[in-house]
This record gives sequence, C-alpha cells and structure tokens, in this order.
Amino acid sequence: MTGRIPDKAMVLAAGLGKRMRPITERIPKPLVPIAGKPLIDWGLDALANAGVGEAVVNVHYLAPLLIAHLQGRASPRVRISDESEELLDSAGGIVGALPWLGTLPFFVLNADTFWVGGDENLAELGLAWDDARMDILLMLADLDHSTGHSGRADFLLAQDGRLSRAGGAPDGLIYAGAAIVNPGIFAGAAAEPHSLNLYFDRAIAEGRLYGHPMRGHWITVGTPDAIATAEAAVARHSANL
Repeated sequence: MTGRIPDKAMVLAAGLGKRMRPITERIPKPLVPIAGKPLIDWGLDALANAGVGEAVVNVHYLAPLLIAHLQGRASPRVRISDESEELLDSAGGIVGALPWLGTLPFFVLNADTFWVGGDENLAELGLAWDDARMDILLMLADLDHSTGHSGRADFLLAQDGRLSRAGGAPDGLIYAGAAIVNPGIFAGAAAEPHSLNLYFDRAIAEGRLYGHPMRGHWITVGTPDAIATAEAAVARHSANL
C-alpha cells in the first residue's frame, strides 16, 4: 500500500487521565468535551472525513461510559478492544487489536489530541505513505502552531523526510498524535504493556521513521486548566474561516 489512505485505524483511548482529575473521576478523558464535542469525536470525525471505514478503539478506565458513547457511531464503524483487565500502553494496545486491524498499514490516533484547520491532514498523510521506505509515518506540528504542549519538541525532520530525536533542538517538531504504521513492525510482539516509543527508536535506527508536517493548528488537552485554552484556540480558528 503506497500513496493510499488506510481503511482502518487504531484510536488509543484507554489511558487513565490522571492529570485531568477531578473531571475524570466521573468520565473517561476521551469524553471530556472541547467546544461542545468530546475529545475522541474530534479524531473519529477526522477519520470519517478521510474515508476510513473502521476504527478499533481500546478502552480501560470507565470503559462502559466510553463504549456506550461509541455505540451510536456509524462512521467510521467502531470496534472495541477491551483492556478492562489490564492496561496495555500504546504499543501493547495496538498489538492486542492486530487481529482486527489486519495486515495493511493503518492509522494510529491519540484520543486526547486533535487539530483545527487542515481537514485533509489524514488524507495527505496517507498519500505520503511509501511502503518501500517507511515503517512508521508521523504527523508533525510545529510549536508555533500548537496549543497545550508544555514539553519540548520531539523530532528533527530531515530534507528527505526521515526523523531523528530532537534532543532539545529549538527547530524540532511535535508528534501530533496521528501516524500510519506497518503492522509488520509488531511481528513477535506480545499484547503486554509497552510503548510505541520503542518502535519509533527501532525505526530511527533502521532509517524507516518518517514525518509529514500537518496543516492547521494542533491542540492537546492534558489538564482541566487546558480546556479553556483549547476552546479559545478552536474559537480563533472558527473566527478566521
């Protein structure tokens, strides 16, 4: 699959949302509303807009509430990967869902980040995918067009699109919580807790981690205080349409 939009996606929604307390004492973080829309629906709407047919969503904390919300979803179709018994972290959750995700490259989305503007971001990510060169393709945001990010940049983008760790470099970019991955990278992996960062580093070592800059404005929501800031960013974008 080269230069095509994946038909399936994994949406990582099983986190505990501890930093979002006390809000997450009653609802899981993916259901926290931003500008009238639950966080997870920003990502699912983007997948639907890109033509993705099916999304696997992993659940753990307050899983019944999230499952009930997703049952009303028609596009994309949602399949639940239930991690109620054990939280598997980002990579473990994907490995556990591989039987549903299939053998072709698929999208991976974080349920607690989204973007405004750049409606074609996922489609452009799909068209940028190249089986021959890539194991993982990350969507990237720059610090000047992001809201809610409190850390440093994550990666440096070379002219040929390859990525390396930023290591504090001022011209680095942020991983924007959306990617395409080749499921072959998980060969032999167990559905046990481990992070996607392991696979990012392996792909860097093999020269097969690539990045693609996104359009629009990227938003991450980590704490209750970040909600107002995120909603202000959405409002600014809407006013500029």
